[in-house]
Amino acid sequence: MIRAFAYRAAVVAILAAVASPALAATAEEDPVVAKVDGVEIHRSQALEVRRRLPPQMQQVPDQLIMPVLTNIVIDTKLVAAEARRQDLQSDPEVREQMAKLEDLVLEQVLLTRIVEKSLTDEALKKRYQELVEKTKGEEEIHARHILVKTKDEANAVIAELNKGADFAELAKKKSIGPSASKGGDLGFFAKGEMVPAFSDAAFALKDGAITEEPVQTQFGWHVIKVEGRRPKQPPTFEEVSDQLRGELAREARTAYVGELRDKATIERFGDAKPPASEAEQPAKE
Repeated sequence: MIRAFAYRAAVVAILAAVASPALAATAEEDPVVAKVDGVEIHRSQALEVRRRLPPQMQQVPDQLIMPVLTNIVIDTKLVAAEARRQDLQSDPEVREQMAKLEDLVLEQVLLTRIVEKSLTDEALKKRYQELVEKTKGEEEIHARHILVKTKDEANAVIAELNKGADFAELAKKKSIGPSASKGGDLGFFAKGEMVPAFSDAAFALKDGAITEEPVQTQFGWHVIKVEGRRPKQPPTFEEVSDQLRGELAREARTAYVGELRDKATIERFGDAKPPASEAEQPAKE
């Protein structure tokens, strides 16, 4: 499944890289960077090739990588033109492959347009308000911790604290966690933001209290102190806007494809049938 999605994405990227420049771009925004036998290559076409390159190459500034990208498009144009001169577009194998690519491109374009219609300002604001409402009544605590390797070490830390040792200073000396330099300060966090054992122990403490027994997690043994509490603060719209857009886009695609499935007659045969143990579905959907 993962490979199939990767293949689809690569195909669309490749086609976009050698296709016409962005429709909305003006000549000034999308200038011609090369010509091959009179056929124009626009800057947007060269930049699209970047998607096919390794991640480290994608970080190279445009002005440095543009000659490389342009050469890739030039080579594609040259080879494709020669293939047409050889009438390869009429080859049965080529026609079969082009039909598959056409399906993928049509899918991509249609779903992109469906998603764009769903990503309205009103929909985003409504989803953000739903997120804000979910945070109402939730609580965050401000806590510190001292992380050590063994239970004996943790008990020794608790003994020192009971004798009056300063928690933050002891954390700097004893803790092996990344927050040691900050006196074990973890800042504010909600209940589901820490591993269960740690979260349950921390939220069970009163303000200013320290765990009487060490708390074990996969990271080691913790001694926890709760500094205070406050109502959970919802993130700003700017902080979660990309996340909300992603959620709405996925929902729009899923809903649209679901509607198409409901209207269609879909039959599965052989290995394509879902396992009976997973879902008691008939071969026909």
